[in-house]
Amino acid sequence: MRGFPGIVAVALLAAACQQQPVETKVERAWVRLPAAAGRPGAAYFTVRGGSKGDTLLQVSTPAAVRAELHETMDHAGMKSMQPVHDLAVPSGGTLAFAPGGKHVMLFDVGPAVKPGDQVPLALAFASGRKIEVQAKVVGPGDPEPQI
Repeated sequence: MRGFPGIVAVALLAAACQQQPVETKVERAWVRLPAAAGRPGAAYFTVRGGSKGDTLLQVSTPAAVRAELHETMDHAGMKSMQPVHDLAVPSGGTLAFAPGGKHVMLFDVGPAVKPGDQVPLALAFASGRKIEVQAKVVGPGDPEPQI
């Protein structure tokens, strides 16, 4: 019976050393205001996939009437934007939203939203997970914030 407590101790130690699942994270969130009133703004961020893959379904913010996932496409040298319904977030990988690529179009941004503000972005995933982050607001001609 002397060996049994040692086996239990090893089993407990092994269980404690198992890695906890890594959660999906959202980083570097920012919003660019439109250059002209009535035009849409855009939101950018990076989603870092957790231990399991997921799918981004929607982004919303109280700073705009409507938000849509979009992607800039290149068709024979012509750039165009089109809405996308969802985007895969790879397990352990990244999904980047950046100027000239994937982005969130923000329609009818509220007039009270000004450069230097922070606005909430709520991301909804197919897993049922919701992540809310604060996004730094920059003006139409301002450089991308270093966050």
